[in-house]
Amino acid sequence: MSEGDERQTEAAAPGSLSLWWRQGLRSALFRRPDWRGLRATPARTALLLLSLVAVQLLAERLYIASPASLYWPALWDGWIGTLVLAWACWWLMPRNGSAALFSLLIALALPITLITSLVLVPAVRLGWHQQLGPWGWWGLWGASTLWLVGAQWLLLWRSDTTAWRRWPAGLLVAAAAALPLWVQPSAHWYSDVAEDERPARLRLTQELLELQPALLNRRLQTLQPGRSGKVELYSLTFAPYAPEDVFRNESALVDGLMQSRFGAQGRSLQLVNHAGTAHEHPWATALNLQRAIRQVAALMNRDEDILFIHLTSHGAQDGKLAASLDPLALDEVTPQLLKAWLDEAGIRWRVLSVSACYSGSWIAPLAGPGSLVMSAADAQHTSYGCGKGSELTFFGRAMYAEQLRQHTLSFEAAHAAARPIIDSREREGGKTDGYSNPQISVGEGARRQLALLVEQLSQRGD
Repeated sequence: MSEGDERQTEAAAPGSLSLWWRQGLRSALFRRPDWRGLRATPARTALLLLSLVAVQLLAERLYIASPASLYWPALWDGWIGTLVLAWACWWLMPRNGSAALFSLLIALALPITLITSLVLVPAVRLGWHQQLGPWGWWGLWGASTLWLVGAQWLLLWRSDTTAWRRWPAGLLVAAAAALPLWVQPSAHWYSDVAEDERPARLRLTQELLELQPALLNRRLQTLQPGRSGKVELYSLTFAPYAPEDVFRNESALVDGLMQSRFGAQGRSLQLVNHAGTAHEHPWATALNLQRAIRQVAALMNRDEDILFIHLTSHGAQDGKLAASLDPLALDEVTPQLLKAWLDEAGIRWRVLSVSACYSGSWIAPLAGPGSLVMSAADAQHTSYGCGKGSELTFFGRAMYAEQLRQHTLSFEAAHAAARPIIDSREREGGKTDGYSNPQISVGEGARRQLALLVEQLSQRGD
């Protein structure tokens, strides 16, 4: 905006919001705006901001087909990008015109948001985003972001100022648009869940606080010692994410299978975070898992016996296993922690199963001659079936409920048979980010020891 245009703006009568929106649309279409009659006042800038926020809130609400509730605290989140945008305007025109420039940058974002929403909302509601796949979806989102940044850049470049101010201001505008990729704002709307479908919240009483340590100690003390000359399998299941029933269900399934098919009766322990099992199972905390590993190591014959651990939860790309049991604050287990605990306890033979997104990142840290390590996905992909409506994860169902329970005692054979089944079910279920690609690593020592166990199980009559 030139100084002459600024003087015209100063002298003109304050324009209505519709005038700002019209010039915002011109700027969004990469046309030069007409600054005459545009006068920025604090009230008008605030109204432009509120209009944009209202459109964004409406669009976010329309993405959710079911009844939803507004999460009011999120309204105070996500303003960093707006502050960066205001800073860019001040940097470009520190003496005058920065308020009008900032207001028009907000005004041009409104039509872009409206048009983008008219494309993306039907894509989500009608399921088109699943057909597009992740790259197609990111392409749509990227195109709208490039449109916004391009229009804002052009408006800044047309300002009457020097190039050494334009370039840093343009970089600030690009940074403001990219901030949501690194500083993820909270969602404003959350789908309403029927009261009987909401996960029960843990009622933390003094009785429960006193019960839990005693419960863990009692369960650990009832574990039976290994018998010399026999290969025994000890089983620990670890389900640290309380809000989802699927992890509790999978823990129970795997624990029962290890007892019924692999002879782990009297040598199995479930560590579970769930409001419904707080009086039945010790909590799935990092410290409890470490204590359980130590107790198993003290009881087992380390030259013969095998420790099986199944971990089931949500997973992250950094390897952390999600842990939640409100109102408790919990540490997250990582493959490095688990390896350190196993090494410290002197566990020689290990079967480690990780049912979580990106769980392939656990393979390399835990692999070794005495270890069989399985994951529900590779390090780049999510697994499937861990939502509120799932009874079991796709990996848990194919690997444990079907292959190991019905067809084989070989973890390797079960894993190999489960892979194409999981792939087929993920395709049928509309998984959009690619095949989860379950992984496995088998050390030769672990393979030999498991073969001895299977041979013993096939001959047992005791």
